[in-house]
Amino acid sequence: MTKTKPDVNLMKYFVYLLRCADSSLYCGYTTNLEKRIKTHSEGKASKYTRAKLPLKLSYVEEHPSLSSALKREYEIKQLSKAQKEELVSKVQA
Repeated sequence: MTKTKPDVNLMKYFVYLLRCADSSLYCGYTTNLEKRIKTHSEGKASKYTRAKLPLKLSYVEEHPSLSSALKREYEIKQLSKAQKEELVSKVQA
C-alpha cells in the first residue's frame, strides 16, 4: 500500500505561542496543533521547552500557507517579550 501525501492546498498551518513554566513564551509553527502540543508536553518537541515543563497553549493563528506561517513565526520571534505578552493578552481578553 502506498501512502499519499496530503493536498498542500488543503492544509492549514498554525503559528502558536506556548507559556512555559518559567513564564517565558515559545513560538513555533505546525500543521497539526494538537499533536505538536502533545509532543511538546511530553518533552520531545524542542530542547527549549523540554526544560521548561509544564506548558500552556497561550496564542494561535491559522495561516493558509507554509510561507505565510513561517513569515509570521519570524515576525513574532522578533517581538519583544512585552509585545508577545500583548498578543497573548488580546486573546485572553
